[in-house]
Amino acid sequence: MSRPIRVLVAEDQSAVRAGLVLILRSAPDIEVAGEAADGEQAVALARELRPDLVLMDVQMPRLDGVSATRQVVTERLADVLVLTTFDLDEYVFGALRAGASGFLLKNTEARQLLEAVRTVARGEGLISPAVTRRLIAEFAAKPTREPTAAPAVLDRLTRREREVLSCLGEGLSNADVADRLDMAEATVKTHVSRLLGKLELRSRVQAAVLAQELGI
Repeated sequence: MSRPIRVLVAEDQSAVRAGLVLILRSAPDIEVAGEAADGEQAVALARELRPDLVLMDVQMPRLDGVSATRQVVTERLADVLVLTTFDLDEYVFGALRAGASGFLLKNTEARQLLEAVRTVARGEGLISPAVTRRLIAEFAAKPTREPTAAPAVLDRLTRREREVLSCLGEGLSNADVADRLDMAEATVKTHVSRLLGKLELRSRVQAAVLAQELGI
């Protein structure tokens, strides 16, 4: 039996945090490693506990969730799944820029929350392709954004890696990419890992945003 997914819950509202913890503890394959009431505590506990994933509220005192996400991801302490009350607010865009692996609405049903945690923990990152495509399109289309890269960065990728990157830009999961490109899902995971390394990106969500920005 594989070890459970260790999750750190970062949420400043105690009632909401208690509800999230209750849901997570209902799953035998998920373990609540700790709880944080603000962004600074979230980063400190991530350093101390080294969870697999941080469930991060974007609006918190002392240090907001976006800044906390950036620190956690930059230090490679854990993957981050951000929580928000609105699917297209500026905090979510900032969290994706900071390297979050995905986002989730606070009104998500318990079953979907658990599946989202499992999805991010296994490296997928794109929780709901339909919603993610909308989010990525809105983010990439903002006129005030600064370009993150020039098309020349694609020269680092093989033809197959470019194809996989294009699929990520459409919000496809590994399984969907495997079907689209007629390859094994394990091979897709390998290509995703390699292209993230070559492009110096921290998550597949960032890769999806880059694909949108470059129009591939």
